[in-house]
Amino acid sequence: MIKIEVDDKDVRALLEKVKRRAEDPAPLMRQIAGIMADEVEENFEKEGRPKWRPLRPSTIKARARKGHWPGKILQVSGKLAASITQKADATSAQVGTNRAYAAIQQFGGTINHSARERVLHFKQAVRGQVTFGRPGTGDKFAKKSKAHYAMKVQGKAYQQTIPARPFLVLTDGSLKKIRDKILDWLRGD
Repeated sequence: MIKIEVDDKDVRALLEKVKRRAEDPAPLMRQIAGIMADEVEENFEKEGRPKWRPLRPSTIKARARKGHWPGKILQVSGKLAASITQKADATSAQVGTNRAYAAIQQFGGTINHSARERVLHFKQAVRGQVTFGRPGTGDKFAKKSKAHYAMKVQGKAYQQTIPARPFLVLTDGSLKKIRDKILDWLRGD
């Protein structure tokens, strides 16, 4: 009869090491949350991976008028990107934001705006001439402080469609980083 003996001390030692490390995976989860947060930051920097849908020309024009163009998509004020937080415990790693508008930016959707009354301010084309709201008189929209007169108008209800621009996304490369980090951690590297 043939007897084969396997010297598996190294394998048993490695398995014991894995068992000890697996008893407290919280440090690993913190590292994974850090990787995820870095990847989300990269999404904002590169304006999506894959690229987000570009801004509409009217949006670019409105942002330029307010001094926010040129700029990056989803970063008019930078508050959304700055609000990304990470959280980890012994069983999970998370990244997210508490911004109310984050979900519609992430998933896209339609916003229904109700009709509302507004006050429009005008500057007279020819000072002193009584034109008050007559079309074709050459009067122009003006800031309240520079206006000669104002008119109340009733605006119509309208819908605004926001395209999805997913920023809480992990790429295949980031998933590989996480897998590699898990394997390194299990080996004790």
